[in-house]
Amino acid sequence: MSQSRMGGARFWVAMAIALLATQLTVDAQNGGRRGGPPATAKDAAPFDSTGYWVSVITQNWRLRMVVPPKGDYMGIPLTEESKKIADAWDPAKDEAAGEQCKGYGAASIMTAPERLHITWQDDSTLQMEIDAGTQTRMLHFGKGTPASGKPTWQGDSIAEWESRERDRRDPKAFYLKVTTTHMLSGYLRKNGVPYSENAVLTEYYDGFQEPSGEQWMTITTVVRDPKYLDRPLVLTAQFKKQRDASGWDPTPCSSKW
Repeated sequence: MSQSRMGGARFWVAMAIALLATQLTVDAQNGGRRGGPPATAKDAAPFDSTGYWVSVITQNWRLRMVVPPKGDYMGIPLTEESKKIADAWDPAKDEAAGEQCKGYGAASIMTAPERLHITWQDDSTLQMEIDAGTQTRMLHFGKGTPASGKPTWQGDSIAEWESRERDRRDPKAFYLKVTTTHMLSGYLRKNGVPYSENAVLTEYYDGFQEPSGEQWMTITTVVRDPKYLDRPLVLTAQFKKQRDASGWDPTPCSSKW
């Protein structure tokens, strides 16, 4: 056999091996055998988000731990219309109208001082209970179901595991992405800074473990609202995992604290 023909044969053998390795990787991800059922969202989780978590307020303490005064909307890219709404904020009016949960909607709830209790409701649904305002969010993996009925404070959330790197076999390359729509109009900041019912919330959950064994979760939220924001609002929040339910204290919504 000539050198050129031998080289060509080696090339095609190498290609076959590469294709086989790729198929084996795909098969493993899809249930461990060719044609097997894909792994459930629960089985595919790259990090364990379940359990109790407490927010660690390391930035914007004054804006997150207490209700800021009226007109304090520094750092939020408001439109002129939303500035007028924020300047007219009246917490007593919200309480009287039964709208004291405006500051506890999905677009802002993750930056509040709070504890989370996260569990798997089923293999494709994460349930997130939040003691601040006694709120509950449901994160649905897959295509989800079309929004029906009236919008709610927590809206409809579609979740998916995504990878930021090419090596999809490395769990550290994955994060949880959540997209939420169909929300009631609420407040980005508890002093009346608004977001509209057309706002879209995108969140990125990153889990990691310190050498000490402590588990942390960073949540980056991106709010897009062409009605009340000139550009997307990006915020981050940090949570530390607890050993148990210590400190868990569901409290009602309030416009005043």
